[in-house]
Amino acid sequence: MSDSSMPPARLHPEAELAREALSTPLLSRAARLARWAGPETRVDAGGGLVDEQLPAAAEELGLSGEDATADASAAWRAAVDAGLVDVVDEEKGTVTAGADLALLTGGSPQDVLTVWLAALEAALADASVPDLDGLVDALAAGDGSGELDLSSVDWNPEAEADFLDGVLGNLYLLTVGEAGPAGPPVPLPALAASVLVPDDMPEPTDDVLQEVSDAMMRLDDQFRLLEPSGLVEYQPVDEALLAEGDEEPAPPQDDTDVTRYGVVRLTPLGLYGLRARLLEAGFDAPAVGDLADKGADALLDRTPAFPLAAAHAETEQWLARREPLDAARELLAAARGTDGNAPLRRLQCQQALALVGVSAEPALREVLDDAELGGLARVWLTEHGATDVPPPSEAMIFWLTIDTVAAQLAAEGHSEELQALVEGLASQHSGFFATAWRVEHPATADVLEAMGRLHPDKAVAKAARKAAFKARSQRGS
Repeated sequence: MSDSSMPPARLHPEAELAREALSTPLLSRAARLARWAGPETRVDAGGGLVDEQLPAAAEELGLSGEDATADASAAWRAAVDAGLVDVVDEEKGTVTAGADLALLTGGSPQDVLTVWLAALEAALADASVPDLDGLVDALAAGDGSGELDLSSVDWNPEAEADFLDGVLGNLYLLTVGEAGPAGPPVPLPALAASVLVPDDMPEPTDDVLQEVSDAMMRLDDQFRLLEPSGLVEYQPVDEALLAEGDEEPAPPQDDTDVTRYGVVRLTPLGLYGLRARLLEAGFDAPAVGDLADKGADALLDRTPAFPLAAAHAETEQWLARREPLDAARELLAAARGTDGNAPLRRLQCQQALALVGVSAEPALREVLDDAELGGLARVWLTEHGATDVPPPSEAMIFWLTIDTVAAQLAAEGHSEELQALVEGLASQHSGFFATAWRVEHPATADVLEAMGRLHPDKAVAKAARKAAFKARSQRGS
């Protein structure tokens, strides 16, 4: 997973996330066992609850069925790993309430989330371990030394943890897109394929498809284990799809009823948790609001790469910390420039100013005579019903047109919307190219060349390319 273009996460408020963390089976069970433990509670050398006390722990949690003691054991391990229980005497195996237990009721939301993150690490470690029955069988089939040959169960702990981390990393990237955690769940086959199928493989081979099928079944087990942590919402693989014996279902080749193969969604709490893990691992995992205390230059430089909803939310948070008129002046100052990113900054500035409101009007009037901002200012003032707005000169109209197209090229590339804009410009002004090549804008030649590529009419395209050549000759490039 690359972090070079990771979108920002839109996180829920910490108080809300802390409430969700406290209500998860993972943390609520761990806390309940930590409060249940007393002077007679005993743990083994690894800190796990001794076998004789597991039935009582399961009863305390209201668990029943064949998995009751296993679930109680997992809850106890989470309590130990999260600092809710401390081992005070390893030889005697005695325990006491951990210092972090009080944080669940008397700490800040961030304290609660820190405890939950520690419990989550325990859950992730458990999810990376294969079926315990297989481990027991491997021990029984060993050489009598009591040592486990990991190759006999086809389990590489480091590789298994790395695989799960890769899957969760891709799930994170899919979640921080436009829709966020409220978006559609991700089909398990697609998630497995995102990690296993090479990007340069147009069609997966049979061997790769088998790998995906195997990975689906591993992930099915892992997500079942992880759902109580609050990390994910998971709809398991339909058991009716499982063939007789130990055969596994092949991944679907189309979208027909794909949910039967398992679908998973990262929860808002899970989004918070995975971002925290990514930051701990050294990734640049931004969140909406990170730019709120930065300058307007940072806002205009970074938000063009954000999904629209995230860019809008980031801008709103940035504006909320400033007086509207001061914010407008800061945005306009940061939008100036002749570098390659300047047109996109001005487009982003225009979108940010749309959120400021009429109190920004004095700042826009101050730049009416500015060569780079005067056209933008006139558009804003007109759209907001201002009076006495001086009409733009022809030179300013053409400069703004070139600047706008340059910004759209940088933001969208050769999109259908941009092609429609190009066609509209050429049809509305018959002499557009005869004048446009003279515009003193750094991107004039590039814009005209792009118009030549985008316009479907060969004659118009030729005129655009000819104008681009003149523009380059005029600038000596």
